[in-house]
Amino acid sequence: MIKISDLHNLQGKTALVTGGAGLLGSQIAEVLAEHGANIIIASRSLDSCKQKCDEIKAAFPTVNTVAVELDLTQPESIKGCIQSSLEAFGKIDILVTCAWSGKKNSWDSITDEDWNYDIEICLNGVFRLIKYATEALRDSKGVILNIGSMYGHVAPDYRLYEGVPQANPPSYGAAKAGIIQLTKYLASFLAKDGIRVNCISPGPFPFEHVIDQFPVFKQRLCDKNPMGRLGKAHEIKGAALLLCSDASSFMTGQNICIDGGWAVW
Repeated sequence: MIKISDLHNLQGKTALVTGGAGLLGSQIAEVLAEHGANIIIASRSLDSCKQKCDEIKAAFPTVNTVAVELDLTQPESIKGCIQSSLEAFGKIDILVTCAWSGKKNSWDSITDEDWNYDIEICLNGVFRLIKYATEALRDSKGVILNIGSMYGHVAPDYRLYEGVPQANPPSYGAAKAGIIQLTKYLASFLAKDGIRVNCISPGPFPFEHVIDQFPVFKQRLCDKNPMGRLGKAHEIKGAALLLCSDASSFMTGQNICIDGGWAVW
């Protein structure tokens, strides 16, 4: 009998989580560590990575953690991150691409520079990260988990943003749509190497301390959603564990939406 606990077991695995100190990336790093994986957390803020590593180590003492600085706009930084990960643990079994940054532009405010920066971080950087990690993932017959967005497959309702200093830039949606399609392409191209590639598309998961400053906007988001509320950061954990473990061993090229039903109406 194969138990689900056995399929979720990540003992002996090594996971590189980019953006692993952020709102959702930290939750993914936590759940992978909870199930036994050693964790590498990478982002531009090395201090934030170290702090999250310390938190994970305190919660799961048998897990080893490493903090690595990563700038997705710099190919040499990406190569260095992969090399540091391999030097620390000798392999990469799981790659999670969760790092992102950008400005909250509208169509009217976005500039060429803003567009190029967002695409560079959110799409080009992910391409390079996976490209440079492919050899290691071939060796481990590993797993890639990309982080898309509901705005990678539906457009924002502009009325949500009227009168509030919030916006969702077109560069973000275009890049996340690219991530979802890149996931499908890679699932095809890398299947022969035993590498599985899947994607999670989160819905509204705002920082609580930010969204609470704009109660009208918060209520609009809740009213837009069939479940009538916003996502809580820990609610990303279940799907992340599924797609990073053998519980999804016959799944590749899939995009799981964690959005409270945002896109069903």
